[in-house]
Amino acid sequence: MRDRLINIIKGNFLINENASGNWSFILVFLLLSIIMISSSHAVDKKVHNISKLNKEIKSLRSEFVDVRSNLMQYQMESSILIKLNEKGIVSSTNPPNKIIVNVKN
Repeated sequence: MRDRLINIIKGNFLINENASGNWSFILVFLLLSIIMISSSHAVDKKVHNISKLNKEIKSLRSEFVDVRSNLMQYQMESSILIKLNEKGIVSSTNPPNKIIVNVKN
């Protein structure tokens, strides 16, 4: 047991006559490790991007609510009358007249 451990530490398993199988295993292990690390980094990048987009969605949603409330405020009749009075336009006190057109053939 001790001799096997010493041979592994010295690297004898890489230079003996059965080393080709060991090298192929090491290369496959390295390739899979590189793929795993790169996919982990890609997932982290996507998680950060999703987090950033969620923050942007919250910001845009609050901006939308602000703009919608301002629009509702501007569309109120009292607000429109105040703005028109500032420009010198007053609302009519007389009701509108109905125009009737008789068409003769």
